Amino acid sequence: MSATNTLLPLSEADLDRLEILLDDPSLPEPMRLDEIQGYLCAALSGPQAVPEEERLAEILGSEEAVASEVGREASDLLRRFTQELEAVLASGEPPTLLLYARDGEEAAPNDFSPWCEAYLFAVDASPEDWFEALESEAEGNDPAAETAQDELDYLDERLFPMMLLTGEAETAAREHGEEWPSGEELEKMERECEENLPYAASEIYRFWLAKRGTGTQRREVPKVGRNDPCPCGSGKKFKQCCGAVE
Repeated sequence: MSATNTLLPLSEADLDRLEILLDDPSLPEPMRLDEIQGYLCAALSGPQAVPEEERLAEILGSEEAVASEVGREASDLLRRFTQELEAVLASGEPPTLLLYARDGEEAAPNDFSPWCEAYLFAVDASPEDWFEALESEAEGNDPAAETAQDELDYLDERLFPMMLLTGEAETAAREHGEEWPSGEELEKMERECEENLPYAASEIYRFWLAKRGTGTQRREVPKVGRNDPCPCGSGKKFKQCCGAVE
């Protein structure tokens, strides 16, 4: 990237300003900072990164919000935030996670769930399915199929922290009749996942960066945006129903 395209990293004052803008009542249910970071880590990954205009609309709530006065200022800060985050992910270093305390109390433990839910939302909303092409390649009996299966296993392992910290892993296990840990065993798993989360996000980004250009198949079913009607038929927006990140 040339120097003319390099934006300055955000200072603490810039982050504070972005938080203020995100709280502006003119924005229709924007993401919080923790959700933004989780969303972007996945939106920048995958077979194809989510285009900037789509990312901004998802984060700020609508295309109209992006075009507003508040949205334009927020978008400028978000572009800088995104560029800095992507540089960290590309370097192989784990990003410093932006997290809020549970229940909004400073003394409470950090709440990883919104960050992880936003990440998984971006995985599901990716322009190209993360798994479809690899699953198709893994169906054979040749070395290419073995490689594809290894890559699927690699992704599953690194997505596990997001799955566990949102409760998705427990739900899936119980649906398949599998036992789920509790007590100290579960607490240990949660601590390990919290520690591994930023490393997993970086490793997933670099995995897809290396994979791009290999012809990952486009998913046939159109993706659902946060502001589209929820496909479950509730009549609510997707972000207020099955796609809620809070």
